Amino acid sequence: MRILLVEDDTALAAELARALRAENFAVDIATNGEDGAHLGATEAYDAAILDLGLPKKDGISVLQDWREAGRLIPVLILTARDGWSEKVAGFKAGADDYLTKPFRAAEVVMRLRAMVRRASGHAAVRIECGPLSFDAQLGHFSMDGLPLRLTAFEWRLLSTLMLRKDVVIERGELMEKLYEYDADVDSNSLEVIVSRLRRKIGSDMIETVRGRGYRLTCAA
Repeated sequence: MRILLVEDDTALAAELARALRAENFAVDIATNGEDGAHLGATEAYDAAILDLGLPKKDGISVLQDWREAGRLIPVLILTARDGWSEKVAGFKAGADDYLTKPFRAAEVVMRLRAMVRRASGHAAVRIECGPLSFDAQLGHFSMDGLPLRLTAFEWRLLSTLMLRKDVVIERGELMEKLYEYDADVDSNSLEVIVSRLRRKIGSDMIETVRGRGYRLTCAA
């Protein structure tokens, strides 16, 4: 999963990004509203964390631009503004959730996971695919009831496939969900990650759809 963090407090942004990366998220950081608006309009993100008091372009304007352009990315407003009027304005602009500073990073993680799960159309926290199980709230995978140990890249790929199980996901979209904006990516990196995952969950579960991408297939 890939997250956009739009926050002008660089120390806070770095701290939160570290916490998110520790939970296997890929994180891109924008420190002003103009850059955040551009990234959110042009890159593929599973969710965004958006401050309101941003330089160059305020958070409400950024969010309004995304929604007017048809960008449906789930957005968590994270701000020091705790007044009722600010919360109303945020939700009217199209926010999915609202959290005031100070906050616990663990709560941000939980709220992000919940937003991504709901946006993917899953009401239940636990998602099943044959012998594979995903606790979408805690971020834990298990196979045949046993914990599945995954690298960060494996987790990002498998969670993306799991949230859209039985659907073909284009190769380009998967690449966008795996890597941060400035990452140096090898051309065959996706195939390498798929190969490693197949060794862990079984070669039949990840289907290659030639010329398109991959699909997680669930046994009847």
